[in-house]
Amino acid sequence: MYRRIDAFGSSQQFTDDNEAMKKTLGVRTRRFSLALALATCFGTAATGADDNLFGMPSDDSAPIYRTATLNSADAGALIESEPSASDAVDSGGTVPLKDYEKLLGRVGDLESSWEKYQDKLKSEADEKKKKPTFKLNGRVHLDNWNFLDSDAGINQLETGNPADDPEDRWDFRRIRMEFSGDVPGNMEWRMQIDFNNPSSAEMKDVYFGFNELPHNQVLLIGNQKRPIGLDHLNSSRHNVFAERPLAVETFNEDARRLGVCMYGFTEDESIHWRYGAFLLENISTDGRYRGDFDEAGLYGRLSASPWCDDISGGRGYWHCAIAGSVNQTDGDGQLDLDQNANEARFRTRPEARSDSRWWDTGRILGAEGYQQLAFESMLNIGALQITGEYFTTWMQRDALGGFNGSDLTFHGGYLFAHYFLTGEHIPLSRATGTISRVKPFENFFVVDRCTGGTGRGWGALGVGLRADYLDLSDSDIRGGQGYTVTAGMNWYWTAYSKIQANLVMGEIENAGQGRSAVPLAAGIDGDFSILGFRYMIDF
Repeated sequence: MYRRIDAFGSSQQFTDDNEAMKKTLGVRTRRFSLALALATCFGTAATGADDNLFGMPSDDSAPIYRTATLNSADAGALIESEPSASDAVDSGGTVPLKDYEKLLGRVGDLESSWEKYQDKLKSEADEKKKKPTFKLNGRVHLDNWNFLDSDAGINQLETGNPADDPEDRWDFRRIRMEFSGDVPGNMEWRMQIDFNNPSSAEMKDVYFGFNELPHNQVLLIGNQKRPIGLDHLNSSRHNVFAERPLAVETFNEDARRLGVCMYGFTEDESIHWRYGAFLLENISTDGRYRGDFDEAGLYGRLSASPWCDDISGGRGYWHCAIAGSVNQTDGDGQLDLDQNANEARFRTRPEARSDSRWWDTGRILGAEGYQQLAFESMLNIGALQITGEYFTTWMQRDALGGFNGSDLTFHGGYLFAHYFLTGEHIPLSRATGTISRVKPFENFFVVDRCTGGTGRGWGALGVGLRADYLDLSDSDIRGGQGYTVTAGMNWYWTAYSKIQANLVMGEIENAGQGRSAVPLAAGIDGDFSILGFRYMIDF
């Protein structure tokens, strides 16, 4: 039988049962394993050889902890070892109590220092939340448009001279910088400026507002998109064709106006709504509204995605929406002394960057107001998407400036199909009721292989076909009636860069009102074909 006395004066008896002795010694070893490991890390030396068998000091120095080890040749006998600091950890050795307590103190200091550091990080994070945040984004779109064919009528609409045809061109369609962030108190802000014409920058989104309102709502105040027209609410970074459809651009020209708008969606994101009030004058180039007559409108859009296949990652969905507006205009805005002009005008380019708008009603004298109604649908099944919209605008007017004063009706729409040859799909953002960023399965790249040869990735490739119709001719207003057919290809290098190629062919009849301040005796007809390319990147 053996007896062990530890540093605190307690003792324990051991029998010749080696298993019991091993268990007891193992408990002691595990108890001090952390301290011994720390001793090794900090260079604490093991005890000397003059300590007795049971770990008690031979003199008046500080107590020493020692654990006995078993001799494999004689399991009933204990042998005393004098290991180094590293051996002490491996074999269950001992360290001086004063060093052990010192190590515990140092560990406590480390823990205290770490807690203070964590508190500092939390304090800094909390302090940052009290300050506005800042984020930078942007996009660059470079266009090349080639007017392959046009006749005298198209030349007249473009240049005012039947013998002068449209010119081919390279243009920066967008050089846009975007700054955005949050403000403490559930507020957000955004400022977006386009430098496509460096001598005359244009403001796009410039607003501030409140987020995290009840029912997942956001209230924005400032220059923002009026909620009508799916293809306008989609970002230009994601749209399938280079230019927006005739009807979308006509009935919501340039989209953005100064106003206040509420945005919201349901918890499951299956229903989304937007509604607000906007001034009708486009202030993108001067940022100012002047006049004694506040031409304004109420706009709203309700969208839903009753089917969305989440299991496939959103590769299947159906989106639909209804939108509309009620607007008040200044009928004599071109004849009175007010600074503001009559905003009863609808116009658009031929889905390419021409100098003039070929479909154009001009500013309609006598127009007192108009109403709009639009329907949209978007069905996506894997790599295939089919999308369409239809718009109708009703206008009321009085006789003024030689026009007959009868009410007018304008309408138009489009339908397109797009298919990914490489199998990707166009994602849907259910919370906004718009399309999102396409992510290629494989990016485009060409690199040398380390083992020789060349490695390649081809990106994503999609093709589309769109048919458009627009009628802006009614009664004595000859704004143009016609159609276009656009064949398009999208080559996605990455999720943030791509090339678009569009071939646009169409015809227009009964046009030319935009070049005259009085009723026309006859309209202008013409045919055209245009080939365009867009090189685009965003960040």
